[in-house]
Amino acid sequence: MAKTTSNYKIQNIVATTSLEKPIPLTKLARTQPNTEYNPETFPGLVLRIKEPKSAVLVFSSGNLVCTGTKSVAQVRKVIQAVIKQLKKINVSITAKPKITVQNIVASGTIDLKLNLNFLALEMENTEYEPEQFPGLVYKLIEPNATFLLFSNGKLVCTGTKNKQQLEDSMTQLLKNVKIAQKEYKK
Repeated sequence: MAKTTSNYKIQNIVATTSLEKPIPLTKLARTQPNTEYNPETFPGLVLRIKEPKSAVLVFSSGNLVCTGTKSVAQVRKVIQAVIKQLKKINVSITAKPKITVQNIVASGTIDLKLNLNFLALEMENTEYEPEQFPGLVYKLIEPNATFLLFSNGKLVCTGTKNKQQLEDSMTQLLKNVKIAQKEYKK
């Protein structure tokens, strides 16, 4: 039997860090053009970075949430860009920010046509309501990941925190789908 493969591409990494210093958000918003700050509706300031394209939530505590990057190296670049902008308003960051990846979103394909009705019956931890949404939601417990599966083999994976977890969850998904598909062919 031919080996079934999957391939994927990281679309978004959500990461957090602390600059370990209070940030004057009003001053940052007033002096930097790439910011959005409405403290009445949300306590964080949104800072948009052009390269690599991303958005960073900056909180007055010095905590940051970075979204939109596709690698941890890009997250580091974005945080350096934030630190550079803070320097312009005389906020000097001396701590080396420790980055924690909270979530990786990847999209990809399995080279299989999927019978979602059958997978919903055969596999545990699935939700499938084709009248509501054309994809099947499959929650993998170990490693922890959530997949959206489509009948053409396309997929979205979310919930992993590093590349190894992503690889492992893709491998486990493939194994589980193959077992279920074998049942289908009986």
